[in-house]
Amino acid sequence: MSSKAPPPQPPVTRFAPSPTGRLHLGHAFSAVQAHALARAAGGRFHLRIEDIDTGRCRPAFVDGILEDLEWLGLDWDGPVIRQSDRRPAHGQALEALRAQGLVYPCFCTRADIAAAASAPHGAPAPYPGTCRALDRAAAAARAARAPHALRLDVAAAVARTGPLTAREGDCTAPVDPRPGGDIVLARRDIGVGYLLASVVDDAAGGVTLVVRGRDLAEAVPVQRLLQALLGLAAPAWRHHRLLLAADGRRLAKRDRAETLQALRARGVDGRRLADRLRALPPEGPDLWLDPG
Repeated sequence: MSSKAPPPQPPVTRFAPSPTGRLHLGHAFSAVQAHALARAAGGRFHLRIEDIDTGRCRPAFVDGILEDLEWLGLDWDGPVIRQSDRRPAHGQALEALRAQGLVYPCFCTRADIAAAASAPHGAPAPYPGTCRALDRAAAAARAARAPHALRLDVAAAVARTGPLTAREGDCTAPVDPRPGGDIVLARRDIGVGYLLASVVDDAAGGVTLVVRGRDLAEAVPVQRLLQALLGLAAPAWRHHRLLLAADGRRLAKRDRAETLQALRARGVDGRRLADRLRALPPEGPDLWLDPG
């Protein structure tokens, strides 16, 4: 007698903005897509505020996120999650990696890294591993008195986990985190950083599908590595096309992209805009969308 495979569980998605500025149309596209995928399948949609970078995050921007999502007509399940409230869990994950002998202090400045390595076409150079070769006892003594970051020894980590795969939509493929170099896990100014914190918080929230822009797809290999090292379930990923400014540039806070607040002020209907974003296919070339 053959047994049937259990039916797939409804997806759990999330929208996880950083309150370092007001949301723009690109954020709205991600939020609407994640919300639609969850609701269409009877799943859950969580809102997480990624506010661990206290030097740049502002309470007013948290209020703005809530205001913008309500204007778009999006609701969420459960309370709003504040990533800053989860620092103990992030610290435990960091200690688990340290206990595996995979974390080392790095004293290099950005100028040091740029001088030691080069990347084509002006792209940021991967960390060349300068401090990985330091004597561990001497490095620990130096770290007690000198500014430093904590990095993951990625090659040693991959040797521990073996080959890794990740699921993009319905397709599963191998991923290799080594080309990105030894990532920063924590810094004195923010504590545990985005890559590790997001992995820990996605697992704690039961997130099964991460929906975000294709510019973040390069983070998948190292996030899969962290999940494997920590014994955390891996979600599927879905990376959608990007929305562009009228001049063809990617929408970004640093470039002062028109905000949802500004669209609202000039009379754009938020729910109608959300309907347009929901109907826009997530695949395809990046494009400009007239929100008016």
